[in-house]
Amino acid sequence: MIPGNEQKYRSWVEVDLDAFAANLREIQRLIGPGVDFLQTVKADAYGHGAIEISHAALRAGARMLGVANADEGVQLRVSGIEAPIVILGPSIPSEIPDMIKYNLTPSVSDAGFAEALESRLIRARRKLPVHVEVDTGMGRGGTMHSEALDLIQRILALPHLVLEGLFSHFAASENLTSYNERQWKLFSELLAELARRGISIPIRHMDNSGAILNYPGLKLEMTRPGIMTYGIYPSNETRDKAHLTPVMSFKTTIVLIKEFPAGYGIGYNRTYITQEKTRVATIPVGYGDGYPFLLSNRGEALIRGRRAPVIGRVSMDMCTLDVTDIPDCVVGDEVVLLGRQKDEYISANEIAARAQTISYEILCALGKRAPRVFLQKGKTDAVEPRLRRIFIPGEEKSLARIDSVIRHCFQTRTRSEELGDAIYYEMFETLFGKEDRQLELRSSFRYDISIAQMPGSGEQRKRADAYFQLRTHVEYKKTIRSDVFMIGCASDRAQLEALIEDEHCEYRWILGGDDLVVERDFTVEKMRIDGEDIPITEARKTARGYEVWCGSDKLKSKINREVKIEIEILTKKAKSNRTFPVYLLYPTRGLEINFHYGQAGLHNVRAESFFAGRHPRADIRASRDQSIHIRIAPEEWVFPTSGVIFIWDV
Repeated sequence: MIPGNEQKYRSWVEVDLDAFAANLREIQRLIGPGVDFLQTVKADAYGHGAIEISHAALRAGARMLGVANADEGVQLRVSGIEAPIVILGPSIPSEIPDMIKYNLTPSVSDAGFAEALESRLIRARRKLPVHVEVDTGMGRGGTMHSEALDLIQRILALPHLVLEGLFSHFAASENLTSYNERQWKLFSELLAELARRGISIPIRHMDNSGAILNYPGLKLEMTRPGIMTYGIYPSNETRDKAHLTPVMSFKTTIVLIKEFPAGYGIGYNRTYITQEKTRVATIPVGYGDGYPFLLSNRGEALIRGRRAPVIGRVSMDMCTLDVTDIPDCVVGDEVVLLGRQKDEYISANEIAARAQTISYEILCALGKRAPRVFLQKGKTDAVEPRLRRIFIPGEEKSLARIDSVIRHCFQTRTRSEELGDAIYYEMFETLFGKEDRQLELRSSFRYDISIAQMPGSGEQRKRADAYFQLRTHVEYKKTIRSDVFMIGCASDRAQLEALIEDEHCEYRWILGGDDLVVERDFTVEKMRIDGEDIPITEARKTARGYEVWCGSDKLKSKINREVKIEIEILTKKAKSNRTFPVYLLYPTRGLEINFHYGQAGLHNVRAESFFAGRHPRADIRASRDQSIHIRIAPEEWVFPTSGVIFIWDV
């Protein structure tokens, strides 16, 4: 059971980090001092959880991490891992941008890829370490050993590729065969030839798990242990050459127990017929969880320290066990499919033999729908959520998923799909969608909004019937970087996005509709810095909307200093839109927002806030003068993506 009586899952995988660390210590003993190791964490660390295993390996002294492709490397990078990450297989050109962006080390097997990588590095003005893979008999990745010298020389001529490593891969190291010795001889001859030519490559590696155990004398600068780090012996003949402890267990629970009479068919196609009265337990695990279909009527599980055979077919989500000989078992009991329970143990190799496959496949597949529970020092160290292991950290895909979550959160927070979408589309997506925006810190932020009926008669009456008059006064403190400022008003989202991208734009507004923005629609009545009026130097209509530019030579002395900025705007707002959003684009310390609506004829005015911060508790109060006042303490930070939306009835 999970330590501390914390078990709350239908099925779960336990990963013993203490056992993993012990296996690494055993490997370090075997390889001896002066030899580094690269921890292989491809395929989600053979199903164990790549992120947690990587962190544990680095704590134990791993020099590098090995993955299968760029996506796996990116996943480790975005989790905070900074150690070198080597892509052990051949890559494709479309992966090069991620290699450069996330500083991943590719293995190079052909000149075409090397040249494509060089071309992209030139444009990026970067250098990148590479490892060259040599095929000495594996017949898979790598350049042929007879062509390796030529490829190495071509790479050395590419100034943006740093030839850091050279490696090959044993095809049958789990057994003692002359073929392994032939591969080693070919690789050694290449190393000797490089030495004769004065070519030095810092990191050379060939040993995998089998070679570490079977060929202790074949050591270079680095080894690449894989399966043995997870406590699995590569073969039976290696079992007496190291002391390894299995790291993974796969467990579930009994969800149903029934008794069937003799002659009753169990499971799809009735492949098992009871011969006598039989007690059958159902467990919520099937081939959808990586439990092999070939274990139908062949597999075994552990319940209360005793073996229970799988009867009937393994289906997608369930399978059934004969528990007639375990009469005391009940619904909720722990069931071990892989691992130890009391004195009994089911190994990955045993499951693999019954399923006619290899232990590698079993580990990679088992429990793919279940959470990983990481155990350390007898306690739960961390829990990896379900389905994280199939997350592809492609940036565009990740951002799309994050945006979807945020949109749903807005809908939930406002208890309205329509309102949530308004917040998302009108504020979040527009104002927070740029990655390269300069970070500004603001403090003592105050925003006064006064909404009123628009004055007018005659021809102006039509305009007055369609719009409110809106006066806004905003003030805050910030460090300025320029002596020129722009205040802009857009007529659509495209224009607004263009204004956001301009670092000189201090205040932005959007007026929806077909009307072109003119001065009477958007008037800058005041622009002050430290109490001094800043003159308007130009007002013009542009492709980005209506722009008002302000500036003064007096401000040059204030650049890179904190100042107090005040801006007052007189504009209009369509009556058809019964919301007014206030959105904080920058991290802000201290907040005051006042919404005055006594002259607008609004009813049932309320504020829906979505402030984010360490202590983002806003004091929201309504006053009798038909105002809403919002306060956040001066010492509290409010994060970007925060704000409030005022809503009303007409």
